[in-house]
Amino acid sequence: MHFASLYFVVFTTVVGALAESHTVHFENRCGFGTPMLIQGPKVLSHGEDFTSSGPLTAAIAYLNNGSCGFNGDGCTLVELTLKNPDPTAPGSGSSADISLIPPLAFSQPAGFVYFNGCDGAGTNCDNVNCPNAFRNPDDTFVQVACQTNDVRIC
Repeated sequence: MHFASLYFVVFTTVVGALAESHTVHFENRCGFGTPMLIQGPKVLSHGEDFTSSGPLTAAIAYLNNGSCGFNGDGCTLVELTLKNPDPTAPGSGSSADISLIPPLAFSQPAGFVYFNGCDGAGTNCDNVNCPNAFRNPDDTFVQVACQTNDVRIC
């Protein structure tokens, strides 16, 4: 299925023997808007590549189409945490999802897929009725996890 979307690629690379690093790369296929990467109160990217030196936790990505709030209000949102799993804590690795929980709302298609581990695991939301997005906080079945070191996502 081909769809125009806010399309982002997250690359994870190893720097040094045990270092962890994650790069977020945006590819805007919509032809409008500004890709945003936000973590807490801080804008990490306006569409340019962003590289963290360590885990990237509780970040959000969205295509600001001119009507989005700072935290993506009114828009399709991708929530992501990219980190290598702790072998003593099952389920502690990377996780990503698409959220439409109000005040978020479908504004344009979005999707992601893991590779270099968990290959092919991912999801997309290409219309307002897509079943693969959070619509309320209990929709945890839409989260896509990956328990592989240095996994990539696009």
